[in-house]
Amino acid sequence: MAKDEKAKAKVEQAKGKVEETAGRAVGNEGLTAKGHAKKAKGDVRQAKEKAKDAFKR
Repeated sequence: MAKDEKAKAKVEQAKGKVEETAGRAVGNEGLTAKGHAKKAKGDVRQAKEKAKDAFKR
């Protein structure tokens, strides 16, 4: 289960990075912000999973 969540976090980070980069490339501030938010959500999810792993040990 944890591996699935870690994978989701990585995918979310990657999608956010792509959206953010695309938004910057075309000058769309809304898309840039949306991508940044999605990337941040992936970062939070990854941090949560790392914390869970630290407590399991």
